[in-house]
Amino acid sequence: MIPVAYSLRNLFTRKLTTTLTVIGIALVVFVFAAEMMLSSGLKKTLVATGSYDNVVVIRKASQTELTSIVPRDQADVIKAESEIAKASDGSPLITSEIYVLINLGKRVGNGSGNVVVRGVSPKSMELRPQVKLVSGRIWQPGLSEIIAGKSVAERFKGCGVGETVRFGGRDWTVVGIFDAGATAFNSELWGDIDQMMAAFDRPVYSSLTFRIKDPALFEAMRKRLESDPRLPIELKREKVYYAEQSRAMSSFIGLMGTVISIVFSLGAIIGAMITMYAAVANRTKEIGTLRSLGFSRFGIMRAFLLESVLISWIGGILGLVAANFLGLVQVSTTNWDTFSELAFSFSITPRIIISSLIFAVVMGLVGGFLPAVRASRLKIVESLRAV
Repeated sequence: MIPVAYSLRNLFTRKLTTTLTVIGIALVVFVFAAEMMLSSGLKKTLVATGSYDNVVVIRKASQTELTSIVPRDQADVIKAESEIAKASDGSPLITSEIYVLINLGKRVGNGSGNVVVRGVSPKSMELRPQVKLVSGRIWQPGLSEIIAGKSVAERFKGCGVGETVRFGGRDWTVVGIFDAGATAFNSELWGDIDQMMAAFDRPVYSSLTFRIKDPALFEAMRKRLESDPRLPIELKREKVYYAEQSRAMSSFIGLMGTVISIVFSLGAIIGAMITMYAAVANRTKEIGTLRSLGFSRFGIMRAFLLESVLISWIGGILGLVAANFLGLVQVSTTNWDTFSELAFSFSITPRIIISSLIFAVVMGLVGGFLPAVRASRLKIVESLRAV
C-alpha cells in the first residue's frame, strides 16, 4: 500500500494548479454553506421568537395574525379558561393584540419596507421575557407612544428614540428601544393596544397569546376550544406558530441554493479532474516505477484518488472558514407569510459544517476518479519509457 505521505507530498509539487483547484472548491463550498446558513438563520430567528409554554389564538384557517380576527366576545370566553397561568398580579397571563403592516422609508437609500405594528398590553412583556428595554422607557397607556425593536430603529427612518413616525392618521413618538435578541420581535413596533385599535379603526383583535399553566394540558384544551361552536379559532403553541412561518421562505432558499451549488460544483469537479489528469501526465515514469516496485493498480488508483480528496478537503475547510464570517452580517428579507420585513443573521451549525465537508469530499471523489483510473491502467514498460 502506498503511504498517505506520498499523496500529501505531491500536493505541493504543482502549486499553481493545486491552488487554483483549492480556490475553486472553496468558492463552491462557500456558496453551499452560505445558503444553508441563510436558511438556518431564518428558521432560528422565527423559532426563537416563540415559547413552548405560550399559546397563540388566531381565527381558524387564518395561518397568520395578519389575516386573523378575534372578536371581543370570543376573547372574553378564552380569558376565562382555567388552564391559563396567572400573572404577577394574580390575573390571567393573557394578552390581546392587533397586528398591522405599515410602510416606512429606510435610513439608507431611497427604499422602503413593510414594518409590523403590534398593539400590545403590559402583559405582552411579561409573556415574552426575551424582550428587554435597552434605552428610553415603556409607552404610557392612552398616549400616542411606541417602542421600537432594535432592528427597526437601526434600519428605518423615524424609529429612533425621540423621533416621530406617522401612521394610522397620527404621529407617534418613539419613547424606547427594545432588544428581543435573535427573534422576529426585533423587527416590530409596539404600542398601547387601545390606541392602536382606535388609530387603525380595528374593533377586533388579531390574536390572543397566553401562558398555559401546564404544557401537558395544551392538547386537551386545544381540542375542547376548537370544537366549541362559539369559537371559530385555532390554538397553536407559539413556537410552532412561528416555525410554520419559516417553511416557505427556507424551502425556497434551500432549493435555490442547491441549484446554484450543483451548477458551480460542476466547474469545481472539472477543475479537480484537469488537475489530476495533469498530475498523471507529469508522473507517468513515477507511476511506472511504483508499479515495478510491486505496488498494485488499486494502490495507484487509491493514492491518486486520495490526493484529489485532500485537495477538495482543503478547499472545503477554506470555504467554511470564509462562510463563518457571514455570521457577523445581518440581512433582511420579506417574510412571505406576513409580507413584513424580517431582519436576521446567518447561522452556522454542526450539521452545516459536516454537510459542507462531505460535499467537498464528494467533489474530490468525482473529479479524481477518472484520472485515478487512468493512472492505475498505465502499463509498466510504457510508463518507464516516457520522457
